[in-house]
Amino acid sequence: MTVGMNTATIDAYLRRLGVEQPARPTLDALRELHLSHLRTVPFENLSVHLGEEIVLEEKRLLDKVVEAGRGGFCYELNGAFGALLTALGYDVALLSARVHGEEGRLGIPYDHLALRVRTVDGGDRLVDVGFGAHFHLPLAFGERREQQDPAGVFRIVEAGADAAGVRGGHGTGEAADLDVLHDGRPVYRMEVRPRALGDFAAGAWWHSTSPASHFPRSLVCSRVTADGGRITLGGRRLTATAPDGTRQVREIGTDEEVLEIYREEFGITLDTVPTVRVPGRAADPVPDNDPCE
Repeated sequence: MTVGMNTATIDAYLRRLGVEQPARPTLDALRELHLSHLRTVPFENLSVHLGEEIVLEEKRLLDKVVEAGRGGFCYELNGAFGALLTALGYDVALLSARVHGEEGRLGIPYDHLALRVRTVDGGDRLVDVGFGAHFHLPLAFGERREQQDPAGVFRIVEAGADAAGVRGGHGTGEAADLDVLHDGRPVYRMEVRPRALGDFAAGAWWHSTSPASHFPRSLVCSRVTADGGRITLGGRRLTATAPDGTRQVREIGTDEEVLEIYREEFGITLDTVPTVRVPGRAADPVPDNDPCE
């Protein structure tokens, strides 16, 4: 990644996260930045339904997340966060992943953007602030055993063959595709080859426009809460999920209430309530653990 952030933008980004600028790019600082990002910058797809163009350029992403106080989906959140981490001295690589869907089917190429981040004291970490309900703290990238996290048990394993019988990585362990598992369930499959931000443009376009993607069919705005739970506004349904998984759900009646929730719970000020771009049966509110897929 390129270092394109000036001091003012770095300071503004860190103010939004509520953290001080770290003296060095350490693991402890990365953990604080990661968790703070999940708590303050929501995972949301509102641009898809507001008619806002999604442009995968560093400045445009920073304008949205930092200047406009918005969130985004995986390409935007991890793209912006990767730029911040690079500016803070971390070694950052963008990784392409494909989400495991129903019956084990993998999503499209460039389905998801994740980050591999190298610290000065903790080696490589898997960082992801753009996948809805996912790990709260960075995972050790080279660790193949289970890793405990406030969101559950995660594991990174070497991937097997895909539906075509092809095993990624050209037969070498160092280059093999990796599966990320959450509580034993495969979540997404990563390539380890670094990519450029622009490589993900086709994936972002598909997820913004295709009726086969759930993003044009549903509204979601979600973030981690201070106690480790999650709050999600899916359409007009507000779901508060406690750390133990119990949920409280209520339907929101008026537009004024919806706009107030966006403002008070997610820090997003809107003039109008977004409406689903592709209406129909699939336009029901998304589940609370909705991923970027």
